[in-house]
Amino acid sequence: MSDAALPEPASQPHEQEHSTSSPSLPQAVTSPSLVDGPQRKGRRFAEETTDYLKAWLHRHSDYPYPSEDEKAHLCHATGLSRTQLSGWMVKARRRHRAVRGGEVDRTQDRPDSKRLETKNHQSVEDFRLQPVPSEYRKEGCDWVVLYNPNVKETLDINLVHTFVHESFVCCVHFSADGRYLATGCNHTAQIFDTTTGEKVCVLVHDGVVERENLYIRCVRFSPDGELLVTGADDLRIRIWDIAKGRVQQVFDGHQREVYSLDFSRDGRFIISGSRDNTIRIWGLYDKFHKVLTINNDEYSLRSGILSVTISPDATLVAAGMGDTTLRIWDVASGILLERLRGHKDSIYSVAFTSDGKGLVSGSADKSVKYWDVSVLAARSAESQLGNETPTPTLSRPSSSSDRSVVPCTMDFVGHRHWVLSVSVTPDSRWVASGSSDRCVHFWDSRNASLGFVLEGHKNLVLSVDLSPMGGLLATGSSDHLARIWNYTTV
Repeated sequence: MSDAALPEPASQPHEQEHSTSSPSLPQAVTSPSLVDGPQRKGRRFAEETTDYLKAWLHRHSDYPYPSEDEKAHLCHATGLSRTQLSGWMVKARRRHRAVRGGEVDRTQDRPDSKRLETKNHQSVEDFRLQPVPSEYRKEGCDWVVLYNPNVKETLDINLVHTFVHESFVCCVHFSADGRYLATGCNHTAQIFDTTTGEKVCVLVHDGVVERENLYIRCVRFSPDGELLVTGADDLRIRIWDIAKGRVQQVFDGHQREVYSLDFSRDGRFIISGSRDNTIRIWGLYDKFHKVLTINNDEYSLRSGILSVTISPDATLVAAGMGDTTLRIWDVASGILLERLRGHKDSIYSVAFTSDGKGLVSGSADKSVKYWDVSVLAARSAESQLGNETPTPTLSRPSSSSDRSVVPCTMDFVGHRHWVLSVSVTPDSRWVASGSSDRCVHFWDSRNASLGFVLEGHKNLVLSVDLSPMGGLLATGSSDHLARIWNYTTV
């Protein structure tokens, strides 16, 4: 079995449906352009290769001439030969000088040029292709932050800790008090002290059947911080007693990989989502077990549930689907209340805002969307108080947002590849998104403006999480690193 971290997007349904092994990593990781040699599109190198080189040029715009060691590193990372690399660099520097000398920048005319259509009129493409003034750029030894010069409120971000793992870091999650960070990788979940950076616990997962790879795809602390729940490729959900370092309970029932988990805020329930097209609600202290199934329609049968989240008041469960839909259930009755359409590809991550009135989704269509679920949340809460059965408000495929009680109110557009993870600050002000373009974007949820772009990993950013106490961001990547960053408003 090859290293696995993510299912294929909805744009490749047939391979996904007939696969008998764990889904492979996105092509952005294993692409020959970055590992085995440069792939060309016509006479051009693959987009992943040129993106990598453009990022290097941007970080070294003051002196865009790589040393011999840097050339060796770039050739190894992209698969280019020295001759190919030198030729690309010469042309890139020539284009750069032409732009700075006053020639028209024709990158805006390219069909694939992505712009961030927000009030600040600053595109993410501008950040990557244009020199950013030094006061809006910060560089570390192996990371760079590009700040948006067109926003009034300035953010600052710095690297605090780096945790090296032996495999892909599939997931990261902060404890409720922000004191600890849990990570999931191959065969182990690990817990770190966010202040000292000390590794305080390693939880080794032994499968029922011995296997080379057993990826821990999702981790969640209990609200009191005493337990850690993990979901893995062996279909099992384990509840760990952290102090004792051993499994307290095991939940079996899913027939495919467990992709996502969440804890109810009162700690009574665990929600799990799986590639088997079911969401399960497990009672932690009793034998309660409820299964939420997907209707047997053409798309959902081959989609799988890629992400689940439960609302702060535990009345709603939302799931991101491989069939491009976002679905919302009433917890008490198990009734499907909404089926939201808007994304054009698989939805890899969903997260409620802290007040339960907003829902954020990240998709393989490269976008992040903000949905207003305030009406639906209020109705569900009222139904529970009155012991009534909630009424489904399912939107038809042709429905526009104004006909649904859950409109999409904002689009955050700017990532160049799949959005794999989203998280929201405790005050609901900021949204963080991690992508297979190796970047984290920090967005203002009030107007969808971009605060900054963080290039802090050498490969896909598989998971992001914002501390419930504020001020800290965690990132996990297929470059085998998990990192903690602190962010502040200047």
